[in-house]
Amino acid sequence: MSSSDAAASSSDANATAMQIDAATEAAPPTPTITEVSSAKCFGGVVKQFKHRSAVLDCDMTFVVFLPAAARVIDVANKERNPQDVPALYWLSGLTCNDQNFITKAGAQRAAAKHDIILVCPDTSPRGCNIPGETDSWDFGAGAGFYVDATEDKWSKHYNMYTYITAELQAIVEENFNVNPERQSIFGHSMGGHGALICALKNPGMYKSVSAFAPICHPTQCPWGTKAFSGYLGADKETWKEWDATLLTESYNGPRMEVLIDQGTDDKWYNEKQLQPEPFVAACAQNGIAVLLRKQAGYDHGYYFIATFIDSHIEHHARFLKN
Repeated sequence: MSSSDAAASSSDANATAMQIDAATEAAPPTPTITEVSSAKCFGGVVKQFKHRSAVLDCDMTFVVFLPAAARVIDVANKERNPQDVPALYWLSGLTCNDQNFITKAGAQRAAAKHDIILVCPDTSPRGCNIPGETDSWDFGAGAGFYVDATEDKWSKHYNMYTYITAELQAIVEENFNVNPERQSIFGHSMGGHGALICALKNPGMYKSVSAFAPICHPTQCPWGTKAFSGYLGADKETWKEWDATLLTESYNGPRMEVLIDQGTDDKWYNEKQLQPEPFVAACAQNGIAVLLRKQAGYDHGYYFIATFIDSHIEHHARFLKN
């Protein structure tokens, strides 16, 4: 090798090393989690954890249901089970926190049957002391809308989309024996909106998606326009990337089969806050399979969710086990 070749080789090696160092520096360390509570349930365990979120710049909590096949792993030794289990993320709706679903929906029985970990995050950052953060039930605390805020007042903390799709996933993969190639997502109302956009914006990240009474067309409903105006600003063009109905137009990924349950006596459905029909029509035009089940007499609450939760977990189990 000539001296010039050696110099070039050395230069290439140094450049590669610098790229690796830069990549390492760009990826923040996974936050340490602390157990808050634990209770046995259907042969598994429900646990709540807290951690400091770099993405949201505040302390956060989340709840997991670990079936008998799952457990907290020894992070220090990277000890894992030979057969890691799938994870199913639940996103709750307006005014909720990380506890509502796990205490009201009755999902643990079906999750235990199918050996699926349930992951239930909070619905917004907490304790950020932003002026006006707690003035309204449908904006601010308890109403993060699963977007990444761009308005200065909110952008430091209200980045729930990145929290759900990146930071929380890293925490779950680091601390529990999950299979990162087998995860799905579902949610309710605002959380149904969150589940749909997370799946549509990340083709292949989730094996399946479903929703109860989701906000399907937020750019065209009062809840959505209020949230998007506050978090994203006045430019409505920027809103489009957070609207599930509009995101179907650009989806280019694995075949999706979306399951939606909608109660016919849901006040918010009848007041046009949810609008699943435009979403179904958009899916039909863009090759996305969707089953909208209108459930006669059911409203927007957790009795509705509890009635049909088993069929949603069965829906996800079909995809997570293949």
